[in-house]
Amino acid sequence: MVIDCIFFDGLVGGSEADEYVQILNQGDSAVDLIGWRLLDVSDGSPQLTFPSYNFLPQTSIRVFTGEDHPEYGGFSFQRKSPIWNNSSPDTAGLFNPDGVQVSEKSYPPGC
Repeated sequence: MVIDCIFFDGLVGGSEADEYVQILNQGDSAVDLIGWRLLDVSDGSPQLTFPSYNFLPQTSIRVFTGEDHPEYGGFSFQRKSPIWNNSSPDTAGLFNPDGVQVSEKSYPPGC
């Protein structure tokens, strides 16, 4: 499981609701995401704790700032303001249910 990229400069004015973090299951088996967390580690928040979700091998999901996209897993921080700073890059971290950070990604480049 790795953070593949961060689309940090959304096109939706003001809220940048279309920003996203793309996560790739590069393994050979499905992973239940229950209890996994995605966090802006630069700021300490926001944080998204995943519900149960069967993340198939060799596929990607996206976690959007404020939009819902079922075709990418349906995950969103449900924020009305941007998360990923465009002028001073942030770092996203992916943590397993035991709290161990398994991936980290900064930008640029983006997606």
